[in-house]
Amino acid sequence: MRQTDEDSFRRFATRYAASLRRSAFLFCGDWHLAEDLMQQSLIKVYRSWSRVQHDESLANYGRTVLLRTWLDEKRRAWRRSEHTEAAVPEVADPRHDPAEGVHRMWVRDVVHRGLLRLPPRQRAVLVLRYFDELSVAETAAVMGCSEGTVKSQTARALDTLRASVARLSAEEELGPTAGRVAR
Repeated sequence: MRQTDEDSFRRFATRYAASLRRSAFLFCGDWHLAEDLMQQSLIKVYRSWSRVQHDESLANYGRTVLLRTWLDEKRRAWRRSEHTEAAVPEVADPRHDPAEGVHRMWVRDVVHRGLLRLPPRQRAVLVLRYFDELSVAETAAVMGCSEGTVKSQTARALDTLRASVARLSAEEELGPTAGRVAR
């Protein structure tokens, strides 16, 4: 690879690695796997850098590679039998009332567990639309589908997430009411 290409890839990787890692975590729910997915995605982008660097949306290309890498990982037979149950440590937010901070952490945990229960494409569309703040058109481009599919998948995913969060809230004895969380 030429030095100019090497430098431009380094700038890309430096700029987008953290957001790719965050998206990967939201896809898979495991920071270690998210790190691996991000690294695998950057390697794939690096290999095709000379062909894609002139594209106007390198960030979306990186997200597309990440999404496909994660979906490929989900399809592996050995991955299907593995279930992770490790709790993600929470960090207290000192800027707010401790009681409110506990409530927000509980809500975040319930929503995250609900997100992990979604099918992969529904989870992907919610992560891309609401966490990565992509438009419907950008999400369609990243996922390789039509805008109508993105809209319908988003609607189904939100309905499924609401039901899952309501179910999880009802299972929690100490948490707030399901109606407050599921809106």
